[in-house]
Amino acid sequence: MIDTFNRAITYLRVSVTDRCNLRCRYCMPDSGIERRGHSDILRSEEIIEICAAAADLGVTKIRVTGGEPLVRKGIVPLCAELGKLGVELVMTTNGILLAQYADELKQAGVSRVNISLDTLNPERFRELTRGGELSSVLRGIEAAKRAGLSPIKLNAVALRGINDDEFEKFRELTLDGTTEVRFIELMPIGEGKALWDKSFYTLDAETLPERMSVIAPISHAFCPTCNRLRLTADGKLKPCLHSAEEYNIRGLHGNELKNAIINAANSKPKQHAGLTSDNPSESRRGMSRIGG
Repeated sequence: MIDTFNRAITYLRVSVTDRCNLRCRYCMPDSGIERRGHSDILRSEEIIEICAAAADLGVTKIRVTGGEPLVRKGIVPLCAELGKLGVELVMTTNGILLAQYADELKQAGVSRVNISLDTLNPERFRELTRGGELSSVLRGIEAAKRAGLSPIKLNAVALRGINDDEFEKFRELTLDGTTEVRFIELMPIGEGKALWDKSFYTLDAETLPERMSVIAPISHAFCPTCNRLRLTADGKLKPCLHSAEEYNIRGLHGNELKNAIINAANSKPKQHAGLTSDNPSESRRGMSRIGG
């Protein structure tokens, strides 16, 4: 017998790797993250089985994330299999490798991409990412446009004193109608804890131009309407981004797998605790090991 969700769960964010080709200051320590063996990470067949079970239960949208999903070997064939599940398939990427993969991702069934990009200043980009090149991301954005991976959504973490002078530059990227910009509040999770007091602030969405918006999980928590689960690269389901609670579903099959997904969904908290530097996220993982 299969249980049922006690709230609608329609969205599964799937971290296919916790490796990344950038070391962003608010999500990864300076030393990087601990390397894992291949056996520690879900195989493609396992990811497909879990996503198929979720789709059978009513999930209609799957987001492929990382780390950086495009560093995973075989990412295009994996997306092609996920694209056969009859769900909306999207991806969040930092864009560094997107110029190489954009056409293949579109052919594999990915409908659109979100690109994490916090600055349009090349020197500032290198500083924030500890050595990344902005030009690679900009080429990825153009390749995504040509491939039809749109609307492209640029996710920029709003950082006081770091990128708060660039909003007009970001607005210019929206003028051709193919791109939207979303400013996201910095969260006190992982490396973001150390930056939070100095760099956190929120924007008033009503003052932003068209095709620009704000995601404000701190000042305007949307927990009561949250319809998502997160699957980590090592096979844990996280009912809530900021909870320490995780459910190991690796190795489960059939109805046992489906009931485990439902049990995880049914344990979603009604509200995460108010997040501040004195009361940071309870998650035992930083964002680089959860997925954007």
